[in-house]
Amino acid sequence: MSVQEIKPIKEGKVREIYDNGDSLIMVATDRISCFDVILHNRVDKKGAVLTQMSKFWFDMTKDIVPNHMISVDVADMPEFFRQPQFDGNSMLCRKLNMMPIECVVRGYITGSGWESYQKTGEVCGIKLPEGLRESDKLPEPIYTPSTKAEIGDHDEYISFEQSADHLEKSFPGKGREYAQKLRDCTIALYKKCAAYALSRGIIIADTKFEFGLDEEGNIVLGDEMLTPDSSRFWPAEGYEPGHGQPSFDKQFARDWLKANPDHGWTLPQDIVDKTIHIYLEGYEKLTGKAL
Repeated sequence: MSVQEIKPIKEGKVREIYDNGDSLIMVATDRISCFDVILHNRVDKKGAVLTQMSKFWFDMTKDIVPNHMISVDVADMPEFFRQPQFDGNSMLCRKLNMMPIECVVRGYITGSGWESYQKTGEVCGIKLPEGLRESDKLPEPIYTPSTKAEIGDHDEYISFEQSADHLEKSFPGKGREYAQKLRDCTIALYKKCAAYALSRGIIIADTKFEFGLDEEGNIVLGDEMLTPDSSRFWPAEGYEPGHGQPSFDKQFARDWLKANPDHGWTLPQDIVDKTIHIYLEGYEKLTGKAL
């Protein structure tokens, strides 16, 4: 008897989500997206790196805030998922009522934050000290939430006050309370994980978290956590402010696309190979074990 095929209920740029009754199964595919566009390439093992890295961080931080992970063992999932293409890159999760904002935290000034600082001395309405150089460590991590965009659109950065108003629309009477809780959880998670990563030779420059509410109304960490897709990881060795840093993420692929404008959203194989090598190296450095 053939196993009944299950169709995803939601497909993101990289992830597919399947309904499993009172739980969900999140599958991290080997797709890669840059600049909010899904590229034509597949990056072998990338989905497994994302899933296993999230598991590593979820286990480490459940003392700070609960998370949605139930299991990454396909033996705990319906028979359809006991196929090679799901092994290692699938996570059985609790269902949550997801919050409509992305919780971005920055410990270093880079990317869009650096562009904004050069123009205004601020990042998302937060005044920063004068004289910062690109990639400088900030005196304290800053919380810069954004709205969640549909596929093809760009997320929009908003101030803390705007995040409270945004949450108020979805959760009347609770907007400010949730905004404060999300900010506090985000900073606490970042501080713990950034300190650990630094001890393993990796700087977490910035990252984003997503949270939801469980049936009891508790705030629970969802989606992925501190993966190369949702974070900027830099090698601590050779870190030098004043310019961009090499990274354990898809910045390498982004840089190639920027340098080759007629790319047709396709990477050459050597760039694909280099990208997965960087992902695997980051995973091994952080977890201390090979995938």
